Formats: sequence, structure tokens, C-alpha cells
Amino acid sequence: MTTTALTPPHAMTAIPVAADPVLIKRFAEITLDDLPTVGGKNASLGELIHALQGEGVPVPDGFAITADGFRFALRESGVDRVIRETLAGLDVGAVAELQRRGALVRAAMLAAPLPDALREAIGAAYRLLQGDDPVAPDVAVRSSATAEDLPGASFAGQQETFLHVQGIEALLESVRRSFASLFTDRAISYRATMGFDHAAVALSVGVQRMVRADRGGAGVLFTIDTETGFPNVVLISAAYGLGELVVKGAVTPDEYTVFKPTLATGHRPIIRKQCGSKALKMIYEAGAAGGVTTVPVTPEDQGRWVLTDDEILQLARWGARVEAHYSARHGVPTPMDLEWAKDGVTGQLYILQARPETVQSRRSLQTLERYRLTARGTALVQGRSVGMQIATGRVRVVTDLARLGDFQPGDVLVADKTDPDWQPIMKQAAAIITNRGGRTCHAAIVSRELGVPAVVGTETGTRTLQDGQVVTVCCAEGEVGVVYEGALPFVIDRTDLSALERPRTKIMLNVANPDDAFRLAMVPNDGVGLARMEFIIANWIRIHPQALVDFATLADAEAKAEIARLTAGYAEKPQFFVDQLAQGVAMLAAAFHPHDVILRFSDFKTNEYANLLGGRAYEPVEENPMLGFRGASRYYHPRYRAAFALECRAVKQVREVMGLTNLKVMIPFCRTLDEACLVQAEMATHGLVRGEHGLEVYVMCEIPSNVVLA
Repeated sequence: MTTTALTPPHAMTAIPVAADPVLIKRFAEITLDDLPTVGGKNASLGELIHALQGEGVPVPDGFAITADGFRFALRESGVDRVIRETLAGLDVGAVAELQRRGALVRAAMLAAPLPDALREAIGAAYRLLQGDDPVAPDVAVRSSATAEDLPGASFAGQQETFLHVQGIEALLESVRRSFASLFTDRAISYRATMGFDHAAVALSVGVQRMVRADRGGAGVLFTIDTETGFPNVVLISAAYGLGELVVKGAVTPDEYTVFKPTLATGHRPIIRKQCGSKALKMIYEAGAAGGVTTVPVTPEDQGRWVLTDDEILQLARWGARVEAHYSARHGVPTPMDLEWAKDGVTGQLYILQARPETVQSRRSLQTLERYRLTARGTALVQGRSVGMQIATGRVRVVTDLARLGDFQPGDVLVADKTDPDWQPIMKQAAAIITNRGGRTCHAAIVSRELGVPAVVGTETGTRTLQDGQVVTVCCAEGEVGVVYEGALPFVIDRTDLSALERPRTKIMLNVANPDDAFRLAMVPNDGVGLARMEFIIANWIRIHPQALVDFATLADAEAKAEIARLTAGYAEKPQFFVDQLAQGVAMLAAAFHPHDVILRFSDFKTNEYANLLGGRAYEPVEENPMLGFRGASRYYHPRYRAAFALECRAVKQVREVMGLTNLKVMIPFCRTLDEACLVQAEMATHGLVRGEHGLEVYVMCEIPSNVVLA
């Protein structure tokens, strides 16, 4: 579809309805070529069913009420004239006037009955979907505007969705309400901002069989890293129940990251798993508004993963397959944004929607932009960072729609969560902070599109931050976003990567923080010459490995209680160390793949090991820890041998299970040749044999004996 610049309101002209309009199309009859007729969402559903269902990508069946059906209904009722007259001359920046005129248009649309011909066509398609089943099917009724889900505009959540709709009368009412949702305040405002003529945008409505996600789970899948644009991963968000709470940011979901290149070679590269709080879930409830209600999730389920590893990998394969199809269809790489659901009755996974990703895929990768704080302040709250910018402003806590009028341009919006009704003020915000939500929630998607930093899932933002308080919102420190007290100074470093001349010497980076890996991989490089394992242990694990090995007999009750909290869900406590270390290392190896990433085994000094949780019981007190029990000497020693085994298991998991054989290892502080042999023998007992599967073993040259022996 070709879009045009927004014409002046008085010049709006309706697109005429065909003389013999096609009112209904089955998904199986639709492809992307039908986008002007059925909108982005329905065209994509049809494309999925048409092209990929035969390849094992399951999509629930359904049908679309076409844009001509929508225009037919407006013309027959005379509402098209009401829309043009009511919206003429509207300034969407005047929030009160926007709300008044939007309400008038919606009221006119809801008061107009659907034409008989359209009612009959919808009824016939619904009966065909029902087939021989004596029970009328549950369906989801989703709006699909003809200008949505385009590469240049996401229109995320602009129109309404109605779930658990059963029976023809309920379906017809949901269709009328969907039609009216094309003129919500948020949709009117967004179209004006993006340059779409209100009269040129019509609405198609998709009617799709419901998946019993209320008894299973649902979420969102991106085939690109949503923060950096790193293209080689699939990011999956998951929560219990229907997926609306994930999309709207009402829950903090699980997040899983899968590496596409080695997924394609048959490996199991789940390189990151983060357990969300998932405090609520949306389920069916007869008689409730919209047929659904929101209920608490038990503490036990909150601590569990929504998806098994097999399910994560299956969704990632489907995501990669969908991306490959759309890329071939468009002739250019096309990262995708998908919605998925798991039927809790059958256990079957489904893809519900697919659309091109609209933010990172359009961002220039030729300019590296880095925000840096030049002073530190008091951290007030933290959550997941969205974007990599920094912004300052006055806090404006908005608890409901009635307070939207209090918001001033340049304020920092603080809310429990956001939804599409809030978009008129989100466009004016310096930054956005929410209590709930993950990296694929509404607040995150819109803030990326607007180019403002957001910190989501803070849990306490609306309680901790006060109206008028000046804060600095920092998303430039990795995956954790921090809200600092006061206006802190910061700078922006910009580097034109296209202007950098590559030296003849290979340049390898020193990297410690896995959260920075995808961003740093954009810098021209030849891999990682030093990746520090101890950073991952200190910041991601925080527990002395021997305390995990000896957890059952640990004498320190306070440390034991905290370790139990951190490792909740792990019956075998040492496996927590292996998994967390493997994921941190895998993030580094994946980011720079296929270049070498040289990982140094842990090189804490004894005083540093002692500061890990539960560590004091295992470390001697040394006068000079720099020259003491550190590096290679620990790995084969009885005091640390069991802990070193965990380090080896993590490396083996990255190389063999995840397929990241570009990972090499380095032995630090190795004093003698005999010591090198002892360490390699110890590694071999845990499956790390020098030379096997391309494993290279380096020694760090840091003490005089290394130079003399060399």
C-alpha cells in the first residue's frame, strides 16, 4: 500500500465502495497482496496459512470482514458523512477536544445497525467455521486497519480486540464495536501524527478461532533483538493465560533468547532465560466484561517457566521460518514481530499473528551512538531498560485516564502500565517508567518507536517516585534501566562506523558484561580476546560455587536462606551456577559469532571469592591475595576442584549443546608447565579435551615465569 501525506481535514474524501463489494474472505483465500482489502493483520494471517501451514507452522483458522464491508456499512448508515464533518479541523494536540470529537464519532458508529447483507455474510462464514460441531466456536475478533502493521508504522494496539466471543449475536456486536474502535482517541491522534488521512483508512475485522491459552500461556516473539537490532536472535516473551496482558504490559513476563545460526544446525542455543514475576493471568469467565477476567497467579507458578526448553526452541524455529518467508517475499531481510499461544487443553503451540518489526529494522547500523553519565546519583528504582538513551525531567505520576490532562511536554511519565489510550501523552514524554511489563509490552514498543528511553517492570515506580521530582532515566547501562534522583549530567558519543578504516592488525575486544555484547558487536572487530568469567559470577550468580555444591550441609543459615531464594526452582543448586554461567558466556559467544571469543576461567583472588554469598567458609585469609591461591592453582586443588567442575560444565554446555564452538578458553596465573598439565587433565575429566571439537586452550601471559618458559 502506498501512503500519502495527511491532507487538510476539510479536504478528506472517502474512498468509494465497489459496486459489488466482497464483504467476507476466508483466511485461506488471503495473501499479503490483499493488504488493501483486509488490512495488515488479516493479510499476514492469510499469508501464514497460505504459505506456511503446510510446512508445519500451525495458525488458527478464520475469516476477514473486508475493508469494503466496513465502507459498505458506513455508507449505508450515513456515518461516513458524520466522520468527515466531526473531525474537520481537529487539532489532536488539544486533548480535551480530541476526546470530545472522538466520542461523537464512536457514538454515531455504535448507534448504526449493520446492513442486512453484511450480517448475513458474517453469519454464513461463522457457520462454515463451526462445521459439524454442535457447539458454536469461540473466536477472537481482532481489528485490522488497512494502514496498520506496515514497515513504516506499527499502529500497535490502536484498535480493539474482543476475546472469547461465542454465538452469532455476540459476534455481530463485537464487529460493530471493532468498527467504532477505528476512531478511538489514540487511533485518531496516531494517524494524524503518522500522516494518514482518516477518510483513507478503513477497517477490516479478523475472526479467528480461539486457542485455550487461558489454561496455557501466550506471548510475543521477535526475530531481532528489540534493544540493539542484533539480527541473529529470537526473543520470546511468555506469561500464563491469554496474551493480552503481555502485549499491554500488565505483567512482567518470562523472556527467552535463542541464537538463530546454531538453531539452524540442530543445536539447542537458548542463550538467555529470565523468569518474570507473571503475577496475573487473563482467563475466560462467562458473564465477565468481554468474557474474560484477570486473576492472580500462585506464587509457585510465578517461580516456574511458562515454556519448556523444547517449546522455546519450537517457537524460535517457527519464528525463523516466518522471517525467512517474509524476507524472500519482500526481497530484503524482514525481521518479524509475532504473537503466539499455547493451548492448555491440547498442549499445542500456535502462531496467532505476524507482522514486520518496525523500529530496529529501520534504524541505521552505520552510526554507533552511546550515552554516558558523567556523574552518579542515588538510584531510586530500576527495571528493564528499553532503548539505550538517557533523559531527565520532572516526574508525572499518572494513575488513570482522568489525569492525562495534567501531563506537560517534557515530563517523565510514571504509570502502573500504559495502553494505547495513553499514546497522545507518551509522544510528549521525556521518558517512560512503568511498574509492570517486559521488553515486548505496549510501553516498550511505543517508546522504541518514539525514540524515548523507558524503564519497565520497576514494580514500585508509582509508589517510590513523586510528582514534580526531578529524575534521570538511564537506559545506557545494559539490560537494567535505572532511575536516578536529580538531573545528572551525561554526554552522547557518536561514531560513524562507515568512516572507520579497518587496520591490517586484527582487533579483538575485551568484554566483561554480557548485557553489552550485542551492542558492542556492532563495532568493527575480530572477536573477543578476553572475556572475564568472574564478572558473570559476581553480577549474574553472586554465589560462591562451593556453597552451591555443599548447599545441603551449609552452616551459615542466613546465606543458605538467600541462596535458596536466588536459586528458587532449582532442586539441584549447582545447576543454577552452570546455567547462569553458560547463559552469560553464550551471550558473548553468540554476539561475536563466528569470530573467536576467548573466555578466561575464573580469576578472583581469595578475598574476592570470600565476598561471594556463602564464600567466607571456603577461602583462606591471605596477606597478599594477588600472589596467593588464585588462577590455575585452584582448579585442580581439592578446595576448589568441585567448583571448577561447574565452570567446565558451563563451557561444555555453550560449545556442545548450544553449538557455539567459537568459544575458546584461557588459563590465568599458570606458574609452571606441570600446573598447565594438571589443569588440562582436570578439564578433560569434565569433557573439555584440548583439540576435540576445535577446542583451543590459551594461557595468559601475566607473570615472569610465563615469559621465561615461552
